[in-house]
Amino acid sequence: MTCRPKSVSNMEVFSGTAHRNLGEEIASCLNTNLGSLEVSRFPDGEIHVRIEKSVRGMDVFVIQPTCPPVNENFTELLIILDALHRASAGRITAVIPYYGYARQDKRAAGREPITARMIADMLITGGADRILTVDLHSPQIQGFFDIPVDHLTAVDLLSKEMSQWDLSDSVLVAPDAGRVKMTTEYANRLNLPVVIVHKRRIGADQTAVLYVVGDVKGMRPIIIDDMITTGGTVSKCVDALIEEGAKPDVRVVATHPILVGSAADLLSRKEIVEVLVSNTVPTTMSRELRSLRVASIAPVIADALLRIHCDDSVSELFVQ
Repeated sequence: MTCRPKSVSNMEVFSGTAHRNLGEEIASCLNTNLGSLEVSRFPDGEIHVRIEKSVRGMDVFVIQPTCPPVNENFTELLIILDALHRASAGRITAVIPYYGYARQDKRAAGREPITARMIADMLITGGADRILTVDLHSPQIQGFFDIPVDHLTAVDLLSKEMSQWDLSDSVLVAPDAGRVKMTTEYANRLNLPVVIVHKRRIGADQTAVLYVVGDVKGMRPIIIDDMITTGGTVSKCVDALIEEGAKPDVRVVATHPILVGSAADLLSRKEIVEVLVSNTVPTTMSRELRSLRVASIAPVIADALLRIHCDDSVSELFVQ
């Protein structure tokens, strides 16, 4: 880490219950311990939070991805923010490695909410002075906030892991038009060609792949995405790529391994030899999904927290 804090004693890192292991990793990278925070439940399920030390005037960071159960973890984050705000913390940064509801960033049809904007408003009302997140599904969500947003990326981290592979005859695959920019960032680092799988969504959890834009014949595909939820998109992409003549030697790279429902079954198909992800959310399918490999995002987030605390540049972390 290149930054040195002005006063480590004035910096405090807390973690909610969504991903305590990541919080402990980040604290370890910062050579400190997580702040003492008690999260409990009333008999009816209501969440109760108590900050167990003084944070008056301190620079406070709260680590809580809004991963499944999304609503439970988001509500817990709001309550922690309010507790810190009422405890007179100097500045509160909500560290949300995975930002839930990011797919609902616009109205796709009449009489629908723009839920991502509502979530942003609730975080500000809850007491957040700053937001830090990783690989937003829709980067324009940064504009929903009237407070600073630091948007980190796992592209550098995962590119370094990928550089250890044999990348001969490999091609990077964007599974939809929205992931072209991210896939191009990987391509710039790894000097690999890019193809696009054009898809049409037919429901909240169903997609229909139409065709592949680019040549994959005789190539080994690497599918790039920001998140894997049920694995349905990845599986359909594999079908389309194999049909176009790609080798049955497919790798998948994604930042957020949500992995719910039938994800383990769909990603265990013989054509998929490896699934590389970061640990922005807890990974619970290591036993069911033998091909899963996890790279830790903790050092990246820890460096960003230190830079924020020091009023140093965060964007310099990602200058090539």
